[in-house]
Amino acid sequence: MGPGFSYNEAMDGTRRSDIRPGMSVRIVLKKDQRTGKRTAGVVRDILTRSPTHPHGIKVRLTSGAVGRVKEIG
Repeated sequence: MGPGFSYNEAMDGTRRSDIRPGMSVRIVLKKDQRTGKRTAGVVRDILTRSPTHPHGIKVRLTSGAVGRVKEIG
């Protein structure tokens, strides 16, 4: 971790390489985008194919819920 590294910046859910199936995350569901309400769960599938996404990597949780990662851990 070099200069300019920020833990929050690296683990905010915008980089696909930070997310793995089995991880605990908090996501925002499509229906909750206006309020920003977060749903906790465990990643089953990573749906975003690009290495980064400014609004968060889209995942499917083990519950079946689909949303964008806002917090990891």
